[in-house]
Amino acid sequence: MAFESFITEIQSGLKKVLDGLEISGVSYVVEPARPGFGDASSNLAFLLSKDLKKSPRDIAVMISKLYSPEDLVSGCEAHPSGYLNFTANWNRLCRIILTESVLDEYGSADVGGGSEIIVEHTSVNPNKALHIGHVRNIVVGDTISRILSRAGYKVGVLNYVDDSGLQVADIVLGFRHLGFPVEPADGKKFDHYCGDDVYVKTTEMYASDPGLENARKEVLREMEDGDSETAKFADMITQRVLACQLETCWRLSVTYDCLNFESQIIRSGLWNRIFEDLKKRNLVEFEDTGKNAGCWVIRGSGEEDKVLVRSNGTATYIAKDIPYAAWKLGLVDDPFHYVKYEIEQPGSRVLWKTVLEPNNEGGPSLAGSRVITVIDSRQARLQNIITQLMAKFKSVPDAYVHLGYESVTLSPDTAKTLGMDTGGKSAQMSGRKGLYVSADSVYDTLVERIRTETKKRHPEMSTSEIEKIARDVGVGVMRYEMIKQDLDKIIVFDLAKSQSLEGDTAPYIQYAHARAARILEKSKRDIPVNVDYSLLDGRPELALIKGIGMLEVCVRDAARNMSPKVVSRYCHDLAVAFNTFYEKSHVLNLDDENLENARLCVVNSFKITIARGLGLLGIAAPDVM
Repeated sequence: MAFESFITEIQSGLKKVLDGLEISGVSYVVEPARPGFGDASSNLAFLLSKDLKKSPRDIAVMISKLYSPEDLVSGCEAHPSGYLNFTANWNRLCRIILTESVLDEYGSADVGGGSEIIVEHTSVNPNKALHIGHVRNIVVGDTISRILSRAGYKVGVLNYVDDSGLQVADIVLGFRHLGFPVEPADGKKFDHYCGDDVYVKTTEMYASDPGLENARKEVLREMEDGDSETAKFADMITQRVLACQLETCWRLSVTYDCLNFESQIIRSGLWNRIFEDLKKRNLVEFEDTGKNAGCWVIRGSGEEDKVLVRSNGTATYIAKDIPYAAWKLGLVDDPFHYVKYEIEQPGSRVLWKTVLEPNNEGGPSLAGSRVITVIDSRQARLQNIITQLMAKFKSVPDAYVHLGYESVTLSPDTAKTLGMDTGGKSAQMSGRKGLYVSADSVYDTLVERIRTETKKRHPEMSTSEIEKIARDVGVGVMRYEMIKQDLDKIIVFDLAKSQSLEGDTAPYIQYAHARAARILEKSKRDIPVNVDYSLLDGRPELALIKGIGMLEVCVRDAARNMSPKVVSRYCHDLAVAFNTFYEKSHVLNLDDENLENARLCVVNSFKITIARGLGLLGIAAPDVM
């Protein structure tokens, strides 16, 4: 329980005070305090002010006099603002934090209670390479999955492959009607070739050749017929692009449980079942007149009506998402069969994919009591429609959750470095116009820069050691830059700043871990278990120990708020606390073995804890940098 033990004891003591005052049903908060306000604070006095007809300050003074400190709490004081501030018995709390933090289960939080939750992320159209904007979706989704797993949920991770939409129709049109060769002549990675050449150049031709629009509609229609040659060709192309996209994701330490294909949702009949249910519930209407004549629509609530089925009978984007959402929530019988994906992803996680043909391979159980769908904020309106529909189907208001995020732009300097002339402005990306920077190119540029810097710092290292550090730090940079800001903030990605060993960056945190590893290595001793915890009384030491003890609080907060930033901020603050400790509290060569052992215990706990925090972010913790 670590620091939470302290919080729990405060809550227990306040309950005794409230029981004595014959007061109940007050939803007060006890939380870690800001610096200078004790170790924990409570807003209880503010909530009692109206009923007791006293000022929060007077009530806080009264409660502080009635409160009886016990084991972990050394004191309770009333702040002039009305908050109650509590100080810890650090001699006892240090022992709890430093002994629990080295246990395997430390950093877990029982928020989910073992309930099943589905996280869908990535879901990039299989017609192009992933760009740096997609990376935000991928990393947010993967990080949320890691956090929820640590918070006691059974998590299933899905990647929805939109292999039947307009963007796929565009590249199929390019290959089959416009003469683009299937194999890139210059050996370019296939997803880059499809996006940079076939997709962009095909979409450019629509303006000069209006007849291509009708050709695209025909391609789209044929793609929905699973037995057509066009559908089989489209499947071959999208599978090749998907394999390349997954290679990029795996480089970023992202893995999945199952790949789901939109084309199979259409062919499975799942949409027809949901569509009939929508009609019975009067959730959709048929338009006889107007611009949507012949279409089935969902009435807009103060907004424009949304078409589900076009007048030609083809389903729109949202119509395909509705049965998929229902399937993820287990609201319909599973129409799919499963096979293992033909390429093994890194690690021990098995990757499945849906198929329509029966087989004997079994497969995963993927229906969840809740679903988290990671899609950028531009899709908020469509996602809100699905959220409302699923709430009506399941009778649970938060069964389907849209986790939205803002876009990623490139700083002027980074855009210039990567070959884009933006006139000194941040670069907005567009796959259709070919104005984007691929995730692969950012990754390769980062790894090369870090590889060069590591060679300078460590000429004695082998090539394989340097390569591992370069990849670990490169992945750390990309992932951390995508999650350190609030999801509703636009990210301006800058290559140079993100690599800095100073400030709020992944290398800064990773370097703190490497420093701790170096101290432990130089000590040349086993980490002692029983130390004199009373010797750990300096401010830098206690600040660091308090930070170590906050991991479980951090995991709980991040899981409840679906916020990766909570963990990134925790890791950065913990690294700052360690670096302050490193500068002000020497560990070795103290001529005091007892004090050395106590501080080595702190360093070891920090090293384990920061590695766990970084692990929640999908970032490695190198021992050398």
